[in-house]
Amino acid sequence: MAKNGNDAEIDEGLYSRQLYVLGHEAMKRMQISNILISGLRGLGVEIAKNVILGGVKSVTLHDQGVAEWKDLSSQFYLREEDLGKNRAEVSQLRLAELNSYVPVTSFTESRLTGVCVFDQVVVLTNSSLDEQIRIGDFCHSNGIKLIVADTRGLFGQLFCDFGEEMTMFDVNGEQPLSAMISMITKDSAGVVTCLDEARHGFESGDFVTFTEVQGMTELNGCDPSQKPPSLFICDTSSFSDYVRGGIVTQVKMPKTVAFKSLSSSMAEPEFMVTDFAKFDRPGQLHMGFQALHAFEKKHSRLPKPWSQSDADELVALAEEVNAAQSGSAKQEQLDQAIIKKLSCVAAGDLAPINAFIGGLAAQEAMKACTGKFMPIMQWLYFDAVECLPEAEDAVLTEEECAPRNCRYDSQIAVFGSKLQELLAKQRYFLVGAGAIGCELLKNFAMMGLASGEGEVIVTDMDTIEKSNLNRQFLFRPWDVTKMKSETAAAAVKQMNPSIRITGHQNRVGTDTEKVYDDDFFESLDGVANALDNVDARMYMDRRCVYYCKPLLESGTLGTKGNVQVVIPFLTESYSSSQDPPEKSIPICTLKNFPNAIEHTLQWARDEFEGLFKQPAENALQYMTLVSSPRTTRKFAMRGALTSSGAPFWSGPKRCPHPLEFSTNNDLHMDYIMAAANLFAQSYGLPGSTERSALTKLLQDIKVPELEELKTLLPSTEAASQFKLCPIDFEKDDETNFHMDFIVAASNLRAENYDIPPADRHKSKLIAGKIIPAIATTTAAVVGLVCLELLKIVQGHKKLESFKNGFMNLALPFFAFSEPIAAPKHKIDWTLWDRFEVKGIQPNGEEMTLRQMTEIVTKVSKKKLGKHVKALVFELCCNDETEEDVEVPYVRYTIR
Repeated sequence: MAKNGNDAEIDEGLYSRQLYVLGHEAMKRMQISNILISGLRGLGVEIAKNVILGGVKSVTLHDQGVAEWKDLSSQFYLREEDLGKNRAEVSQLRLAELNSYVPVTSFTESRLTGVCVFDQVVVLTNSSLDEQIRIGDFCHSNGIKLIVADTRGLFGQLFCDFGEEMTMFDVNGEQPLSAMISMITKDSAGVVTCLDEARHGFESGDFVTFTEVQGMTELNGCDPSQKPPSLFICDTSSFSDYVRGGIVTQVKMPKTVAFKSLSSSMAEPEFMVTDFAKFDRPGQLHMGFQALHAFEKKHSRLPKPWSQSDADELVALAEEVNAAQSGSAKQEQLDQAIIKKLSCVAAGDLAPINAFIGGLAAQEAMKACTGKFMPIMQWLYFDAVECLPEAEDAVLTEEECAPRNCRYDSQIAVFGSKLQELLAKQRYFLVGAGAIGCELLKNFAMMGLASGEGEVIVTDMDTIEKSNLNRQFLFRPWDVTKMKSETAAAAVKQMNPSIRITGHQNRVGTDTEKVYDDDFFESLDGVANALDNVDARMYMDRRCVYYCKPLLESGTLGTKGNVQVVIPFLTESYSSSQDPPEKSIPICTLKNFPNAIEHTLQWARDEFEGLFKQPAENALQYMTLVSSPRTTRKFAMRGALTSSGAPFWSGPKRCPHPLEFSTNNDLHMDYIMAAANLFAQSYGLPGSTERSALTKLLQDIKVPELEELKTLLPSTEAASQFKLCPIDFEKDDETNFHMDFIVAASNLRAENYDIPPADRHKSKLIAGKIIPAIATTTAAVVGLVCLELLKIVQGHKKLESFKNGFMNLALPFFAFSEPIAAPKHKIDWTLWDRFEVKGIQPNGEEMTLRQMTEIVTKVSKKKLGKHVKALVFELCCNDETEEDVEVPYVRYTIR
């Protein structure tokens, strides 16, 4: 049950990551917004899940239909035992568990207009065109925001109408720009010159405000236009002279947006392009979807899967719809091939498409509630026809795609039963069970991945925290402190009992290669990453390249998301390209010249490490060393090994040894004579060149022995009485004083330097290096990931079939491209050239496998584990001009 649907307080522990995306003001506006969602098939439940996690005031679910077999392909809150029951009523109980702050109710009557008046946003899914227009006109005239979302197989549609005057308070969600000022001129159009050499980023028409300007204090809120590297602002000729300093900061100004009603926009649509390679596709699908509604109205059903006669009829209906157009919606020529594909797959209902469109629709609902970010203007169409079989002769038939009264009927309607059999046999390794991991597991279960002989292995070493519940929807409040992987595995087993899934709690890395060894990777069909750090991503990328396994890579940052697919022998790998390094703060700035709150927060983090972690760690290291035997301590210095097991003191690194001082050693005496005289000069004392006098003086000096110095250190027994606990910084525990110290230390230093302080919320973001996150982006990104999975399982070979994707739901912006092809290296050789491996020893005997492994063990100083099946040798090659030549490594199989 919901705690209180009208509670104005924001639970920062629950919504912490989302607050960094939306902000407190937008979150408060969302908490007073009611949403009605009509249609609780796969798309409707996806939208409902996302807005409930987001924390709206209330959600009303509307559906008159009952659960059918075909719903189970993507409606993750329906079970087989729910067949024949009302979809809204069954889903309401499970959706209500997602967020105790959001009351969820169900409504099963036919007329929606009576209940719409109590809602700020109405979302229609799986509704007829007549119903869309009727509800759309009612909402437009009554100030209710409307979203129409629809998915048909591999195709999706989205429409937004937020009224004739919708005010957007922040169109992009980016932090306001700011720059330090070096000069402001007195002129009819004053010129502001910024201090930094980099471009300041301001755009023509930006509003800015000024602070800390000395001299020309009259400046405030001018409306500038950009001319790099300067800003032209208002008339400053009558202002005081500029003296020094100042910061110019961007001010986010509200923007009013006008929307047409659905009925008005049908003939004069404005399209949001999702894929510029399909620039003309939205107009074609605009006709195609209207033709689908006409077909369904005529036959009371959708076109049969892969029925050629139904496809021909849909093309004819689309031609009629297009001929009746008089506005900009009219197409010069219809793309009959794409209309036929729409007809063939329209009866399908795919979890990945619903996840993508559902994520977008939920984000638009949040925009309608909050005025945060720019809405879609006003139509968006999407398709993923690249998922269909590549081979021209691989034509799907009505018989193969006919329903079988099973939970995968809606997927079989698109791809046929053979793909379903392939999906069931897949063995996939999912690394991470966080937000992306939970969404992937949900889609895996709906698609039937590993529902037969296959298996999904998911690993995550983390436990569930309260802040996870806002995005990682497989977890509930009673799961806090449990292991993520085991809990997520159990949750998706509830969604699809047929999925074979195993949860691990291992970190992926060199230390777990005995677990995830050659046998493990060679048994996999692919890997999906759901990681939150680059190092782990690059490690898994290397493993996939080595074992020639496909990799599905994705990530999110607030409203931004990206997808990359890595295919063996076809595309480049994840590590082939890297993002620019993060900007670092110079040490001198941190210690001596801070000028921004980021500088004082980093200083506070360094103080935390220096006070509460490093001293305790150093003391524990000392205690460990002195308590070990003398021989062990000596070996720790001279016999030190690297992390790979090789000798540390090798190659150019020479192990030092102590010298025994002697007055009979001329070199020793030269050093003492020179150093003594230099010190005398520096302190204004007379020097001496009498070597014999210096020798006599040195003989009377007693240098403390090392053993005497060691007595000044605490004994092992005395030190063991203290329980030293190095403190690892933990930002999310409100009771451990970590953030209390950081906020206080940072703001005190900020006060020293007249820097505006930061509240706890902002300090936690910066000091804790928190990645802002929201459920909508995660759902949309994972939808795209699973579309690539469908291509991989089918064995697609063409580079142009695959899609890397990037999106920013705040703008909104979408970009898709073919993956970059794997670079090819050319080696010139003749019939006389070869790689020659001399397996014959000097005594004439052939080198055995055992001898080879012994050599490797001797050189690496590490024993080969039983899990190692092959050795890798990197070849260093030169051509006849002594230039380096890149060649593949040698994989030497030993078992």
